[in-house]
Amino acid sequence: MTTLYWFTRDLRLHDNAALLAASKSDMLLCVYVVNPRWFAPGPFQCRTMGDHRWRFLWQSLMELERSLRPLGQRLHIAFGEPEAVIPELVHNHRIGRVIRSRLPGTREADEWQAIKNKLPETVFQQFETLSLFTESSLPMTLESLPGTFSGFRKQVEKTGERNSGSLRIRTLTALPPAPGYPEDNRGECPPIPEPRQPVPFTGGESAGLKRLDDYLFVNHHIATYKETRNALDDTEASSRLSPWLANGSLSVREVADSITRYEDSQVKNESTYWLWFELLWREYFYWYAMKHGSDLFRRDGVQQKKRSASFYPHRFKAWCAGSTEYPLVNAAMNQLRETGYISNRSRQIVASCLVNELELDWRYGAAWFEEQLVDYDVASNYGNWQYQAGVGADPRGPRHFNLEKQAQQFDPDGMFVKHWNGNAAQPVGLHLVDAADWPVGY
Repeated sequence: MTTLYWFTRDLRLHDNAALLAASKSDMLLCVYVVNPRWFAPGPFQCRTMGDHRWRFLWQSLMELERSLRPLGQRLHIAFGEPEAVIPELVHNHRIGRVIRSRLPGTREADEWQAIKNKLPETVFQQFETLSLFTESSLPMTLESLPGTFSGFRKQVEKTGERNSGSLRIRTLTALPPAPGYPEDNRGECPPIPEPRQPVPFTGGESAGLKRLDDYLFVNHHIATYKETRNALDDTEASSRLSPWLANGSLSVREVADSITRYEDSQVKNESTYWLWFELLWREYFYWYAMKHGSDLFRRDGVQQKKRSASFYPHRFKAWCAGSTEYPLVNAAMNQLRETGYISNRSRQIVASCLVNELELDWRYGAAWFEEQLVDYDVASNYGNWQYQAGVGADPRGPRHFNLEKQAQQFDPDGMFVKHWNGNAAQPVGLHLVDAADWPVGY
């Protein structure tokens, strides 16, 4: 049988169960589809993919292409809508089977179903490569997934398992030949933007694996992770593995296994546990997205708690541009625009500001993060925004941070605000309203 393997968020050769299944074919066509919809404005005034994500993704694709060559393969990069690209390739190359990783997100599910509808004679298979566990190895059914993270964590930790260990796959060293190489239409892809300043991440499997090894076994920063993780602007304060995890250049099971190996060979303490704890949060939101589907993107969230639907254009613009009344928020938003990354603490601070001080629909903030963050992950992003807005997995309601107290605690000397020009812009007042700026109701 000839198989088409559709790379999505699994841009690696190590621990890739979906690619392993695809390798058991007579012939194999490896494909990645760059969707033009990613670069067009969406309903919340943001693009799906901004410059930082696109540059990191392109770097990851180029490394994947280089890794496939010694295995007798190459990566066909198609620019177009998957619902058109995949069926055309299936027909042109007489494909009998299409395989990809199982993805959270309603758009991804709709694309998959639309392609299946066009190809009723083709076999379609999905494999779980983004998560620690498979659905069948979870200690609960998807329907009975707890409504809070703590309930999920307790059930998982009761099993004593940190991943679906029996499913961990070695790095592939051989692949079947291709049925023919279609012409790549890479010339239609958007240009790869040059960063305005040095960026903290380089895409690709080798960079992700190196960061994992450096953070754990070379520099041993994992041993103090719990104490340092809330730093706003320190590259070694947290693992910063999320960009590679987000596009699948790095396997989350590889990270979990590495934590266990570190604990067995070096030290096991509260900090090493806390990195695993953060992986478990990511896992929870993955299954949370799978369970709740389109409710992940609704204004009132999975809890159906009524939230304001008003939209103040000048407030949202000020938040994005780093010109609010709050220097700490401005600094974090400037850092996000310049680098495509901010710390987890900064994300909570700016999200609280948007939801509470600026009184905006949380979905606009989620959409801006989706465009800007190099480590954007649909489940974690929208799950965390719902949590912050009090309509998701947090039973205590909206999280409202005291911004002055946050600044005193996490930037007491003002160096973060100074470095990222948090006081540079003329602040836009919250209640500046004229004929063009009345709130828009949706």
